[in-house]
Amino acid sequence: MEDKDQLHRFIFDNVPVRGEVVQLHSSWKSVLDRHDYPAVVRDVLGEAMAATVLLSATIKFLGSITLQIQSNGPVSMLVVQVKTDKTVRAMASYDDEELKPGLKNLFGEAQLVITIEMDNAAERYQGIVELGDKNIAAALEEYFRSSEQLETRLWLTADENNAGGFLLQQMPGEPSADGERDDWNRLVILANTLSDEELKTLSAKELLQRLYHEDNLRLFSPDLVEFACSCSKEKIEKTLHTLGYEEVKDVLDQQGSVGVDCNFCNQHYEFDSIDVETMFTEGLRIHAPETRH
Repeated sequence: MEDKDQLHRFIFDNVPVRGEVVQLHSSWKSVLDRHDYPAVVRDVLGEAMAATVLLSATIKFLGSITLQIQSNGPVSMLVVQVKTDKTVRAMASYDDEELKPGLKNLFGEAQLVITIEMDNAAERYQGIVELGDKNIAAALEEYFRSSEQLETRLWLTADENNAGGFLLQQMPGEPSADGERDDWNRLVILANTLSDEELKTLSAKELLQRLYHEDNLRLFSPDLVEFACSCSKEKIEKTLHTLGYEEVKDVLDQQGSVGVDCNFCNQHYEFDSIDVETMFTEGLRIHAPETRH
């Protein structure tokens, strides 16, 4: 379908409400091709991936938005990152012997963290909300209410083939009249009739026609979403350098080489004794103080 792996934005002409639709197939399959996630982990990760792509529409600069869940439950870590160019990557760490359906069973006590970073800037924005025991959508709705003071509703779905998301959000500013509140409630009620199958299979145009055929709205040109991982040998070398020569040398002596796997894309990086010596020799040369004669 032509709408797969596209993020669509839309606004209503006479109601201060904006919205977004995203449907992911190839990018989602790229994540699943690299990890054999159990269904209960897979579906939550897919919902989080669709949600983060929806949130990425707020980025108006070169940078990234990261959704991260840290927990004391069987799924100890879940991370999705989307960059300004709409490249996305996602991963989850879990104990497969402890997995049971239900958000509370998967994550236990957990926090959902949204981090927005600008390229080449030290500062970053971070918002934190308790994950709770409902679903990813409910946690994000609470995040927008507490951090952005914006009434927001999300609908998310995922399976082994597709991940999809739908977002409605009131424009900044208080509703000017009871009629606007009524319009918001009406739009949400209509969106509540959306089925998972429709969200995953209908094109954005078909979906909006199905929900809001009596409203005037504008559907903008979509953004293409693609899977891409930003890992590289250079970045892995920098990480190893922060561990220090002695610790890396210990691993080298014990194993004969230093191997590192990227948790996002499963790319394997291998460093032998020459690589390690070169890495730290170059690091010393780069950071050595200038000698004056």
